[in-house]
Amino acid sequence: MATISRSSEFFTLVNVFAVAPEKQKELCGHLAQVTEELIQHLPGFVSASFHLSHDGEHVVNYAQWRTEADFRAMHADPRLKDHFTYCRSVSRPKPIFCDVTHSFDTTSQNGA
Repeated sequence: MATISRSSEFFTLVNVFAVAPEKQKELCGHLAQVTEELIQHLPGFVSASFHLSHDGEHVVNYAQWRTEADFRAMHADPRLKDHFTYCRSVSRPKPIFCDVTHSFDTTSQNGA
């Protein structure tokens, strides 16, 4: 389950992958599989969520790590080299590092 809180000190990444519509579901499946099999077991992993745009041209990944150093260590892990090569071969990833400023859900009334 994703943790989204402005009081959180997690390192937050929103990665937008521009992709051809015929590759959208394939890329999303690949991202989910690699996350399930390897990435979620790495130190500092908190959560990852994947979203498909209705136009078929984007896959969006919302991910959180305990620290930026944990995220950087994952990105440098040699076991993920083929994964990153594949992602760049079928899409144009645009990583965006963010700070959460507001988050609303059905259990809070104050945007915690």
